[in-house]
Amino acid sequence: MTTANPTSSTPQNSQNNLPAWDLSDLYSGMDDPQVNADLEKFKQLNQALSDTYKGKFAAISAADFLQALREVEAVSVLGSKLGVFAYLNMVTRMKDAAAVAFYQNIDEKMTEYAKPAVFFNLEINQLPETKIQELLADPGIAYYKPFLETVRRFKKHELSEPEEQIFLDKSVTSGGAWRRLYDELTAKLVFTVDGKNYNEAEISKLLQDQDPQVREKAGKEFNRVFKENAHILVYIYNMIIKDKAIGDDHRGYDRPVASRNLVNQVDEKALEALTTAVREQYANISHRFYRLKAKWLGVEKLQNWDRNAPLPFCTDKHYSWEESVKIVLEAYERFSPELKKLAEPFFNPEHSWIDVPPRDGKRGGAFAMPLPEQYHPYLMLNFVGKQNDVLTLAHELGHGCHMRLSVTQGELNDETPLTLAEVASVFAEMITFQSLLSQLDDDKDKLCLIASKVNDMINTSLRQIAYHFFESRAHEERKNGEISIERFEQIWKEEITASLGDAVNIDENSISAWPVVSHFYHAPFYVYAYSFADCLVNSLYQVFQEGSVDDFQGKYLTLLSETGVKRYDELLKPFGLDANDPKFWNKGLSLISSYIDELERLDKKLGL
Repeated sequence: MTTANPTSSTPQNSQNNLPAWDLSDLYSGMDDPQVNADLEKFKQLNQALSDTYKGKFAAISAADFLQALREVEAVSVLGSKLGVFAYLNMVTRMKDAAAVAFYQNIDEKMTEYAKPAVFFNLEINQLPETKIQELLADPGIAYYKPFLETVRRFKKHELSEPEEQIFLDKSVTSGGAWRRLYDELTAKLVFTVDGKNYNEAEISKLLQDQDPQVREKAGKEFNRVFKENAHILVYIYNMIIKDKAIGDDHRGYDRPVASRNLVNQVDEKALEALTTAVREQYANISHRFYRLKAKWLGVEKLQNWDRNAPLPFCTDKHYSWEESVKIVLEAYERFSPELKKLAEPFFNPEHSWIDVPPRDGKRGGAFAMPLPEQYHPYLMLNFVGKQNDVLTLAHELGHGCHMRLSVTQGELNDETPLTLAEVASVFAEMITFQSLLSQLDDDKDKLCLIASKVNDMINTSLRQIAYHFFESRAHEERKNGEISIERFEQIWKEEITASLGDAVNIDENSISAWPVVSHFYHAPFYVYAYSFADCLVNSLYQVFQEGSVDDFQGKYLTLLSETGVKRYDELLKPFGLDANDPKFWNKGLSLISSYIDELERLDKKLGL
């Protein structure tokens, strides 16, 4: 494995000749003179906004307001370019002090330089509705209506300009600083199994090993290392929760989840309907599945590290990178040739948009990073060739295709909420899974693939709601003071046990690794978006299978292009679905239940 040049924008190459992203579309490296030139331009543009428009919105003309919107959009594009480059440059080498310092420097300077423009949204929200409607009569301004509606949605939670500036100033030393410490600490964790050292991404793959002894060693080591660092990780989480609570209190949010619901445009009743429906299906879905899995693994109870284990009678097939790309692109093409065309540029070797292999110091997990239309998204994976890695590729590539579609709505307008951001990725997983399944004739092979998919669907739909309940309880209890390591572990054990059932053993060897869920630290209450999207996708996919909607594929791609400008309930109307109907969530969950019915049928037929 080669190491990165400290000033380069991308690792030189990667292990096993797997692609590493090329950030030169943004900057040639940290020492690129254009970085400082763009920082200075960012500073000047923000100051110019203040000098030209501050205090003038009340009587502003339509022509001037349109020009102001275009100037804000230009600032946003430049800020995205700088911020994304600094972050992506860091996440594949978080042990590189220069890359980490570069990111922090960019973050601090951009925060400082953005202060003069704080007035912009505040003054928009000071305008009476009659003035807003007068301005929207101009066709140019009407283009930005989704952006203006997003700004107005937060009106009652905004503070005065001096207060907003204080919160902006403090962001780099409060929540942002704690999140950076979390990232740096978890990136440096070392896990040792049988004398060999692993990072988080690599040891996570051992939990999917065919050998139960390897899984046990990896699971216990995973838990041990997190327990060893719990005093820091728990303190960081306590501070992040408290920092959020301070902001929520000043802004008038009545519940810890309220700000996330507003961002997601999810009604409180809809979230309650979702979480209640999922909790009521714990026994019918996850408890039932894990009893089957325990039987297949030949144990009375699964250990926590066995949840994602391959079945002993299933082939532990390894997929090369080239095979994985072929499988996913073919699945995309079967669904829609247009979707495949959106995906293909990510794999062009002349300008790689994707970083594939796990490396020492690289952040764990996977993600897709959006950028303005004149650039392109980037994808990060930690690929080792498991079947789940193929579906993870399909998932993140789904995000990437979605980003390419939705960004055409404009930099300011494209504010896709998390609940809809996960739709494209989960749907992409589904069509890839179905493509693989359709090619199988052997019943045992079918059982193996369906079982793997159900395992993943439970992780997405049900386990994420268990995370949500853990998170909700943590934020509520933090109001009474700092939460101890032991109390966090107790809450975690209660919620996870409830979701998994009595066929999975949760004990002292598996209750300390909850801080591995980075969303708890980076994006409070993000997790329910996965379940929201999974149930929505399951319902959508059933409509697709039924063939009841003409040109489903075209309507689906249109849906993806409009997620930043329309609510989920409006987007679902062309498919005859009503997300406000409580039965909607159970419809989505019923698909998972039907797969378990099929597993039970195949299990009986095969006599396993």
